[in-house]
Amino acid sequence: MKKLILIIVIFWGSYSLLSAQEDIKQQVKELTNTVDSLENITKPGKSKFLLRGYAHAGLEITDNESTFEGGSFNPIFLYKQSDRLLFESELEFELEDRQLSIGLEYANFSYLLTKSVTLRLGKMLLPFGIFVDRMHPAWINKFSSKPLGVGHGGILPTSDIGVELSGGAYLGNSKINYSAYVINGPRLNEGDDEPEEAGQLHFDNFPDNNNNKMIGGRLGFLPLSNSSLELGFSGMYGKVGSRGTEYSDIGAFLYAIDLSYVQSLSFMSSVLSVKAQYSGVNVDQASYIDTEDTLNTGATYTFNNTSTTYFVEGALRPALLNNNFFRNLEFAVRYSELDTPEGSMWDSKLNQWELGLNYWLDWRTVFKFTYRITQGEAGHDEGGESPIGNAFLFHWAIGF
Repeated sequence: MKKLILIIVIFWGSYSLLSAQEDIKQQVKELTNTVDSLENITKPGKSKFLLRGYAHAGLEITDNESTFEGGSFNPIFLYKQSDRLLFESELEFELEDRQLSIGLEYANFSYLLTKSVTLRLGKMLLPFGIFVDRMHPAWINKFSSKPLGVGHGGILPTSDIGVELSGGAYLGNSKINYSAYVINGPRLNEGDDEPEEAGQLHFDNFPDNNNNKMIGGRLGFLPLSNSSLELGFSGMYGKVGSRGTEYSDIGAFLYAIDLSYVQSLSFMSSVLSVKAQYSGVNVDQASYIDTEDTLNTGATYTFNNTSTTYFVEGALRPALLNNNFFRNLEFAVRYSELDTPEGSMWDSKLNQWELGLNYWLDWRTVFKFTYRITQGEAGHDEGGESPIGNAFLFHWAIGF
């Protein structure tokens, strides 16, 4: 009888001990889950910071002057807050008109909605054609200057403030990429402050001069399986006149067609790069005050406000040669044209040839020799400097 009681006591004690251990394990598991949940709530993102950018400087010799140019320094800041949230910004420090000019090229954050769709908000380089958002950095541009119609005094958009959806997809062996955006859009120069530029579009439009927004986008198609060829189609439309004025209903439509082709040529031990873009700007017709009316009769004038510009460039680099000197050489040529409205005070008919010889110290450091020939008729020139004439440009550029 005593043995039976002893066995029952031992069994019951063992069972109680096991039950207590299970309860402790469950409590520990629940406490661990609680701590993990609090950690996920309070801990910062897996942030990373990266500094990139480029710089350039050089010598410019024109028909009228010869000067060393300080060029510019463009730091690019990249910040990754998490696997989905990123921020990027580019500043430009440039010596201009005997003083330092500081500009904000772009500043925006991107959120990865899916693996193939990205939402971007802020000031951004517009994917209009291919030059501005892909080719404008000094170490990527094959030449020491920009083609006609791009940049300072040009007719094409550069950056703007708004929201964008972008991404890409496969179509069998082909691919597409796309971008759709809503932005402030340019403002129409109505001739009040700068009558010689009446009818031009200005893209530094912030805050917006009206309640309308410009809608645009670009569709890229890569038909070949090796992605060597890309064809792009861009467009944007919106109202550009100021609210509360007679120009409030004036709209503008901008469009562009672009091409990019990069291919290795084994028979020449070289790499061929071809880029091209054709762009047009159509602004609704309007009447502007005639500043040449000396009798002050309130006379106005109008014109067909249509502008076009295009460029075609090719570059050949014998990068597959064994000789270290010749494999770092690059030969380039570019032709561009700019045609602005006849009858306007900024009417221009310009064409430009650029011949380039580049030497690459490494994949992102280059010395560029460019000979430029600009011909035609130029209208209003900012600063009184005409682009017509010949120029020799020597620049170095580095990306980092």
